[in-house]
Amino acid sequence: MIDLTAFLASVLDAAVGWPQPLYRRIGHPVGIFARIIAALERRWNVPSRSNGQRRMAGAFTVLILLGVTGGAGWVLQSLLVAIAGPWALPLIAVLAWPGLAQRSLYDHVRPVADALERQDLPAARVAVGMIVGRDTTALDEAGVARAAIESLAESFCDGVVAPLFWLLLLGLPGIWAYKAINTADSMIGHREERWHAYGWAAARSDDAMNLVPARLSGLLICLCGGGGWRILWRDASRHASPNAGWPEAAMAGVLGLRLAGPIAYDGIFSDKPWIGEGSHLARAEDIQRGLTIYARACLCLWFVEGSVAWAL
Repeated sequence: MIDLTAFLASVLDAAVGWPQPLYRRIGHPVGIFARIIAALERRWNVPSRSNGQRRMAGAFTVLILLGVTGGAGWVLQSLLVAIAGPWALPLIAVLAWPGLAQRSLYDHVRPVADALERQDLPAARVAVGMIVGRDTTALDEAGVARAAIESLAESFCDGVVAPLFWLLLLGLPGIWAYKAINTADSMIGHREERWHAYGWAAARSDDAMNLVPARLSGLLICLCGGGGWRILWRDASRHASPNAGWPEAAMAGVLGLRLAGPIAYDGIFSDKPWIGEGSHLARAEDIQRGLTIYARACLCLWFVEGSVAWAL
């Protein structure tokens, strides 16, 4: 009955997200993973060690995260089932709920569109800077809109489809193991000298865990957007990530835009290839259209979860 648990967790997340009063009081469970990762990185990722030693240490970091999160999830789920029986389902849904980010993603992307509609470019840069890692201070309106749309598409996989996929597959151990690895990838899975060896295992593990969800995300975006298939098949492989290109190419195709392209990270220019095609520059209206497609895709996931739970 994990299907019903996933449905309940999805509805709960969409209804309330992760409330700010709760966040201010106890933070977010992902913050626990971040503290573990940071502590292990300070201890093990030291310049005096060889790349091979640092890569091994990064692999141990991944194993520790999987053991802690998967083990804790399995113990909690087993205890709830043993104690509460069929009433364990809503309790498991509550424990899975923070692993989803449907509401949070919408609430972070929408202000970017609102600021652009008010023609307040500085506010739009600040808003988009909260959800992307690239330099935003010099972005024009089109650059801000592209960044928001790309983050929406990629995070649809990372924050919605992938957590649900692992929840449906393995229950609580699955969703929280995924969130731990995804957090590790965002913190240490980079190509810079400091992270390249130590973060290798985190990056590759995240790639593996997103392999199926990323492709499902692209298919859902095209299905709910009513097109974009040609760009999806043509451009998904243009992204440096083996997974992120799927939802981004799908969104570019549906919206008729060019996404990605040249950007800067920490002052370093990166000449990334364009994904998609289109004659007009991205603007606030395109972010709103992207949010509409995103909402439809989330509802489509609800329908699938609810239908499977009812059938079983």
